[in-house]
Amino acid sequence: MNYKIGTLIMLFTMLGSFDNIKGQEVDSGNDDGWIPLFNGKNLDNWKVGENAATFSVENGTIKVSGPKAHLFYAGEVKNHNFQNFEFKATVMTKPGANSGIFIHTKYQEKDWPIHGYEVQVNNSQEDWRRTGSLYAIQDVIENYVADDEWYIEYVKVEGKQIIIKINDIVTVNYTEPEHPKREGNGVHRILKSGTFALQGHDPGSTVYYKDIMVRPLE
Repeated sequence: MNYKIGTLIMLFTMLGSFDNIKGQEVDSGNDDGWIPLFNGKNLDNWKVGENAATFSVENGTIKVSGPKAHLFYAGEVKNHNFQNFEFKATVMTKPGANSGIFIHTKYQEKDWPIHGYEVQVNNSQEDWRRTGSLYAIQDVIENYVADDEWYIEYVKVEGKQIIIKINDIVTVNYTEPEHPKREGNGVHRILKSGTFALQGHDPGSTVYYKDIMVRPLE
């Protein structure tokens, strides 16, 4: 009798361990909930339209250098459709560079994305809107970081609130009004849901991105 009970206990223990292993294989994220969107090796799970050569992988980073182009996340995480989330990327700009991180956006073959918001990446280019701005919505004129140094750009969207941080410094805390005033293509500059995109702004801009992560929020 005791032998049979012991055998059953051992069997259930093994089944439980197997289930845990399967769960670990499915979950590609970290224990703290952060999920990588870029593998550091290639641009798998990302999609670009015009001027695709603007984006390349160099030393584990996404190098952005070339004519206007946009690289959209198109992978399996949340079926590349995010609503509430935390996002972060480690970024470095070269002198005179301009770029951006789009949120709640949609793939476009060409032109500037019209959907969602742009989080600015610009420490020295002539555009006065600096890194950490919610572009043309809540702009930052101060420089919180400099060219040629790595920094973390963080974005949190929860409900109608957008928080942007540069190295843990809050640069934007914006709550979208119930009926935001937008004109022209700006009518699509609202919180809804969508994917992320990295911007190649102009041939004179070179920017590097790495450690691109998302933590979906319920």
